[in-house]
Amino acid sequence: MKRLYRNGQIASEDSSALTRADVLVDGDRIIAVASNIASADDIEVIDCTGRILLPALFDVHVHAREPGREDKETIQTCSEAAINGGITGLVLQPNTTPTIDTAGLVRTVLEIGKAKSRIAIHTTGAITKGRKGEELAAIGAMKKAGAVMLTDNGDPVSNPQLLRIAMEYAKDFDLPIASHCEVKELSASGCMHEGSVSYSLGLPGIPACSEEICLERDIRLAQFTGAHVHIQHVSTAIGMRAIQRAKADGVKVTCEVTPHHLLFNHEDIGSYDTHYKMSPPLRTAQDNAELLQGLIDGVFDVIATDHAPHTEFEKKNDFASAPFGITGLDTALPSLFDAFISKGIFGWDLLVKRYSAEPRRLIKLEPVPIRDGGIAEFIVFNPDRTTTFTREFMKSKSINTPFLNKEVRGMVERVIYLGEELLAR
Repeated sequence: MKRLYRNGQIASEDSSALTRADVLVDGDRIIAVASNIASADDIEVIDCTGRILLPALFDVHVHAREPGREDKETIQTCSEAAINGGITGLVLQPNTTPTIDTAGLVRTVLEIGKAKSRIAIHTTGAITKGRKGEELAAIGAMKKAGAVMLTDNGDPVSNPQLLRIAMEYAKDFDLPIASHCEVKELSASGCMHEGSVSYSLGLPGIPACSEEICLERDIRLAQFTGAHVHIQHVSTAIGMRAIQRAKADGVKVTCEVTPHHLLFNHEDIGSYDTHYKMSPPLRTAQDNAELLQGLIDGVFDVIATDHAPHTEFEKKNDFASAPFGITGLDTALPSLFDAFISKGIFGWDLLVKRYSAEPRRLIKLEPVPIRDGGIAEFIVFNPDRTTTFTREFMKSKSINTPFLNKEVRGMVERVIYLGEELLAR
């Protein structure tokens, strides 16, 4: 049956203005976007008055934990969490057990995705075997098997000569190198941002320069090799400004910012709350402000969650011992709307560009704008409802998030993927 989404306000990456229109869907295609489309007996009409219709989101930095740690998350539960948050495409990271570092493992992950996920699943491949930073993984074979990016995410490639060679191969195979920037010797046993809060809590800190030094090194190697480097989860204003300068110099560098590095800082840790322990760590309120301005100014190419589920048992350890990481797929869109869009800090056009269109372009996919003849892949979002992130609401297998049991403005009401309604509430 055809579906007519009546009287919605359509968001796009190209305009800050919302366009009021009806959207008629037949099969996996949008066959008309216009005012006052006529209904018929074979058309289901869905009233979208007061709702925002926006292209479905796409997340390029997700840890599904499968294979190896299915107690934390599976590809299936990860994809259901994504749907819950209005996301219809994921790029999975390779720090699984075993590491995704061969063509066979790339194929295995993609096959699980096809069998278990209702949305598009893509995967990265590791830069080095076992992510040990000692020997290159089979880059060409992983590309042929379907890997869309290379990364040792969770760890840097500490050996600059090995990373240089990896970049040269990656350039030949037209693959971005996604870089987790950290100097391990500087981070040492740190568990949060090194600063006034770490001193007051008596916790070992991770200095901002640990990230910034590695970031500048990796940019310089990309400049030398001509490779495309994608800097993951930037957390410091100094690091962001280094990327901005490199872009101005013509280096092929892209970068991402996470919702949690925009929304939280080290002061939120309070009395050793492990829900705020993540890597790279939450920095300062000044970093929050400057990263937000960088997103508005276009320094950041994409928003990505770095969805990193952990069991409740693990996160209940003391702060120094608990694992780094926060879940984000269920919570990203409503929390960004509540904190920024609803307050007029930035508009729907920025969100669509940075969390839908550009993430797809990063891995050479076409965006999914709401237009005549386009793929029917969009969200119906109600800005007047609220979302409470209870255990029952969340679809991720893990609940390691500061948003647990918190209420925010806005709700994802419907998710349409290839014309099929995956979520309707």
